[in-house]
Amino acid sequence: MRIARFVVDDDPKYGVVEGDPGSEVVTVIKGDPFFNGIEPTTIRYPLEDVRLVAPIIPRSKVVGVGRNFVEHAHELGNEVPTHPLLFLKPNTSVIGPGERIVLPEFSEEVSYEAELCVVIGRICKDVPEERVDEVIFGYTCGNDLTARDAQKTDLQWARAKGFDTSAPLGPWIETELDPEDLDIKAWLNGELRQDGNTSQMIRGVRELVSIVSRAFTLLPGDVIMTGTPAGVGLVTAGDRCDIEIEGIGRLSNPVTR
Repeated sequence: MRIARFVVDDDPKYGVVEGDPGSEVVTVIKGDPFFNGIEPTTIRYPLEDVRLVAPIIPRSKVVGVGRNFVEHAHELGNEVPTHPLLFLKPNTSVIGPGERIVLPEFSEEVSYEAELCVVIGRICKDVPEERVDEVIFGYTCGNDLTARDAQKTDLQWARAKGFDTSAPLGPWIETELDPEDLDIKAWLNGELRQDGNTSQMIRGVRELVSIVSRAFTLLPGDVIMTGTPAGVGLVTAGDRCDIEIEGIGRLSNPVTR
């Protein structure tokens, strides 16, 4: 099931997206699906008549996982971390499909990173791997934009990975998905730059969620970005980034300064 967040006449709503590509419709959900469950109404719109926004603005946090693909770690001259490399992005970094990525004034080297993102569905802590599926609401596409120059000079990554618009998410949340063998691709201006698969992760989705839940209490709507495959590169004003994950869809954002 595809759960979208969208705007009609400046009024944000949640809805269920159904139908084949090019002819999708979205059925409005009553209330907030993270707290009220998924209760469809009789109100429907053609998808092309609404404006999709970020499928979730985390109430608490976005948790990133660094260097979770061997080839990506090596392409930047880094070793594979012995322990998961976790960092936080503020919820002010989140934007939705079609929204502008605004390059920060302090950086001249911002790169894209296509990532599978896990959306948490219930409050949880210290979740064993065998019970991780119980706390996942669904999955979405993400772009973990990173100011590489700031990442190199700062002693931690808050500025490099947490600037406004550095976490595009979308186009919706897919609630029925096996995350273990999904293609992850990124295009820059129509040119394929990243072509990986979640099976190449050093630590898989269920292991990561379990590990993250031992560090932080996770709340409904929290997002975990699970790492990026090799092929990252820099963006400049005027570019367009497209992220596509098998079984979910495509997230596209223009780049400005």
